[in-house]
Order: sequence, then structure tokens, then C-alpha cells
Amino acid sequence: MPTLGIVILNWNGEEFLKVYLPKLLSYTQIYGVSIIVADNASTDSSLKLLNDEFPEVQILSLEKNYGFAGGYNKALAQIDTDYYILLNSDVEVTENWINPMIQYLEDNCDVAACQPKILSIHEPSKFEHAGACGGFIDVLGYPFCRGRIFHEIEYDNGQYDSNIDVFWASGACLMIRSKVFWELGGFDDDFFAHMEEIDLCWRVQGMNYRVVCVAESTVYHVGGGTLQTDSPYKTYLNYRNNLAMLYKNLPDHKLNSVLFIRRIFDMLSILLLVLKGKWSNASSIIKARKDFAQQLDLLKIKRLKIQESRLNNNIKNIYSKSIVFDFFIRRKMKFSQLNFKILD
Repeated sequence: MPTLGIVILNWNGEEFLKVYLPKLLSYTQIYGVSIIVADNASTDSSLKLLNDEFPEVQILSLEKNYGFAGGYNKALAQIDTDYYILLNSDVEVTENWINPMIQYLEDNCDVAACQPKILSIHEPSKFEHAGACGGFIDVLGYPFCRGRIFHEIEYDNGQYDSNIDVFWASGACLMIRSKVFWELGGFDDDFFAHMEEIDLCWRVQGMNYRVVCVAESTVYHVGGGTLQTDSPYKTYLNYRNNLAMLYKNLPDHKLNSVLFIRRIFDMLSILLLVLKGKWSNASSIIKARKDFAQQLDLLKIKRLKIQESRLNNNIKNIYSKSIVFDFFIRRKMKFSQLNFKILD
């Protein structure tokens, strides 16, 4: 039996821990599996709650808030297991949630990472925004999911119950081989939060590993526990990190053309947000592009390292069209309408 560390990165998530830890403990009584809460210097009573009510949970206390990327890097470096599951504190697991993912990775040595089907706690019959039933990106780097395109979220009617290769697995519940995680150097600390799992999964596939959604496993996610969907800071992180991810990972023959078109799309996004009166979000995109430009020297170093070590630059399961055009112009609101051929 392989060893597995389930790691919850916590920052002021006392209320989530109180609600969702009991079910996690109940449904995860498996030999070789440990549950760890890595605390990102919370200022609430999270640590007291853990010590008083959940003594069986291991605690790793970090000295400051390193964000999602840095916090997990710091925590996972202290955990010696064959696999990691990165689990958000606002995720409710279900009975037998863990075995299908373990079995899939044990049976498929070329699969490095996976996620379960992720449904909404608030609307259990619907997929949840952060990952749904497996993630993808389009030719310009815009992310979407099987079951969620932009803010259009589908009902789960069993239409996506197959286990398939995906481009990225959600950081809300991400299982990964520890060896591969560290071969790639973990998450990019500079992302702080958002897009780091997509960047990691791109690099995973560059090393000839696969990423899969194991839909036999199901969890429920609150979502937006730290930053709300329309938060200007979230907008900033998403745009800045998306541009950094593209710069680091795109092959040479696509880099300049994609970044040029993205500049046009980003300007259009700014204009639309201004017209809607969302000045803070528009300013966030401007700041994201400015900071991206200022980070180019560092990104060039990261890009060189990634491109030199990459075994495969012909990454599968990138949607060859524009999801923005398909969604807003062609009105393709569901994943099943895209005629997207998934390759394994």
C-alpha cells in the first residue's frame, strides 16, 4: 500500500475546518494515509481548534502567509509520502472518495496527477467552478472545465462520468506523485495564488506524464473561501499569473503570436469592465500586465530552464480554438458543445 499525505493549507479557515474535517477523518481511515494541516500563519483560532478537537491531525505551522503556491511548497517539503493530496479546507469529501484516485495512479504509472469530480456544496446538483470535472485551456491560455465555461456552470447529469485525460487538475483537490512534484520544483512561488496548478500540470505533461480526472471519485467544494470571484485582487492574480504561465510554457513558434493576441483581448476586457463600471477590476488587469512586463527578466530565466528540460513540447488537450469566441459569439455554453476531441 502506498503512503499518502492529505495536506490542507489553512489560512484563517477555522469555520471550514470545524465543518469539513470530521467527515474527512471519518472517510479517510486508511492505512498509510495521514492528514496534515499546514497553517499559513492564521490569525484566527484555527490552531486552537485543531489542538482541542482534532488531536489526530498533524499540524505544520508556517511562519508567515506564503500563499497557496509557497505555502504548499514549504509544507510538502516536510512530508515524506509517495503521494500528496492537496485539499482545500472548504471541501467536503464523500465515502470512498480516495480509493479510485489511488487505484488509478497505481494502475497507470504514466499518470502523475489527478482530481475527482468536484460539485458545489451550495448547489449539489451542479459542478463547482474550481475544477468541475477536469480542466483545459484554449489556444490563448484561457482556462475552462468539463462542466464549466467561464461562469456558466452545468448541472451534473452523469454526462461527464468517464475518467479522461485533462490539461489541468484543480488545486481544490489535487492528487500528485511526490516524486514528480519535486522533479519539477513544485509550484512557482511567485504565483502566490491562482493558476499555479495549471502551470504545474503543463510542466507535468512536458515531462511526458498525463493528468487525469477520475470521475469515479466525488467531492463537494464551497469555493471562493479566500477571495470572491469578482475580487479585484483575484482578477489581478489570474491575469498576471496566466501571462506568466504562457510565457514560461509556450513553445517558441507560438509565444509571440499568442502574447500579441492576448494583449488585444486584455485591452478589450479592460474596456468592457470600464463600461460596466467595474473600475477596480479594470485597473487590476492594467496592473497585472504592467507587473508581468516588469518580471520578464526573471521569467526568461524560468522559461529557459523549463524549455531546456522539457521532453515533450507537443502538449495534448489544448483546445485549438478560442473559448472566448466560442462562448460569447458562437454561444457554445457547455463543454459538450465544443466538439473537443480529448486525447489520452
